[in-house]
Amino acid sequence: MEKYNNKSLLVLNKRIIKCNSCERLLEFRTKIAREKRKMYANENYWGKPITGFGDTKAKIMIIGLAPAAHGGNRTGRVFTGDKSSDFLFECLGNVGLANQSYSVNRNDGLKLINAYLTLSLKCVPPGDKPTKQELLNCSNYLKEEFLILKNVKVVVALGKIAFDSIIFFYKNNFKYNTKGINFSHGSITMLPDNKKLISCYHPSPRNVNTGRINLFKFTKLFKEIIMLIS
Repeated sequence: MEKYNNKSLLVLNKRIIKCNSCERLLEFRTKIAREKRKMYANENYWGKPITGFGDTKAKIMIIGLAPAAHGGNRTGRVFTGDKSSDFLFECLGNVGLANQSYSVNRNDGLKLINAYLTLSLKCVPPGDKPTKQELLNCSNYLKEEFLILKNVKVVVALGKIAFDSIIFFYKNNFKYNTKGINFSHGSITMLPDNKKLISCYHPSPRNVNTGRINLFKFTKLFKEIIMLIS
């Protein structure tokens, strides 16, 4: 089964990387990769869609909204090379869901353990705001990830916008009444395919600097998530 999963993901990820379905996103990700941020001026930006990454036998799927312009869109790996990833992987390393507490580039030796990290939208959108049509276009890829990663029991939404995008996905792919479902950090929402959706504040510098989250709170939540699959 693991070999099947690996092969299926490789085929899917090749399709994702070649995707040019959304003209607005294609233009924006290319513009970012061409113009670059000054501190990364000597680097070759990835500038293509970002695939998922992690353990193909994972019971935990962690979903963000989209790649960071100078994070994943630069490094070519989800949640890699920016301040949000620094915080996230310090936590994942602490609780044993990653073999190390940092994620800086695709060749840094990072491995996820019982976790798979992906995005609702595979390309960076202007202003971090995708359109509904762009989310719909990408939802086919997310659907295939769910089908391939058959062991997933818990889905963690990193941030309200990612949470909303996951609810949007389930509303469009299942007979799912979403009335009264709201984002609340640490809350559990039952999904129509019997997965549990956990709401989690995004590990952004803004949330960290304002004290909305800290390493203790974030680590505590992920320890509780691990207990759900034990």
